[in-house]
Amino acid sequence: MPRIPYANPTDASLEPDAAALLPKMQPLNVFKILAHSGKAFGAYTRLASALLYKSKIDPILREMAIVRAGIICGSGYEVFQHEHISRAVGMSEEKVQALKVGADDPVFNETEKVVLRLTDEVVKNTKASDETFNAAAAIFDHQELVELIMCIGFYVMTSALLENFEVEIEPAELHKSINMGIKGGG
Repeated sequence: MPRIPYANPTDASLEPDAAALLPKMQPLNVFKILAHSGKAFGAYTRLASALLYKSKIDPILREMAIVRAGIICGSGYEVFQHEHISRAVGMSEEKVQALKVGADDPVFNETEKVVLRLTDEVVKNTKASDETFNAAAAIFDHQELVELIMCIGFYVMTSALLENFEVEIEPAELHKSINMGIKGGG
């Protein structure tokens, strides 16, 4: 059970913009909690959409960072949702599972290892070491590097929200019927 009730569009306590946005979203519990944030709900969904659909960063690398951040934060919901998205954008099952180990798993190439080290350091220390940051800066252009750090931070925030409100993973039947709509490119 979540720590606060899931919102629905008819809740009188919901801010009108949030109440209007909720039925337009996929019926995921994360959105039913986020609707309680009022005007921030729309801002959250716009930023999430920009990071997931309009970013320049390779979608597999993006998902590696998101899932790894969720793992480090202990957010089962985040990990569950983004493992699904990882598969949808073409990540191999072997790599999806290896994200639990991180950069030390030999299945990852050097670029992927840099992304995972950067993610680990940002999540654990906020600031990456010079060595890790410089390795990432040698691979990614400025836009990609900023997007990657934003993605990591955004999903740390999302993981904190999910864990603090104890958001539950939806039933399997619902997941089978939802098209996550995540494409292989931004």
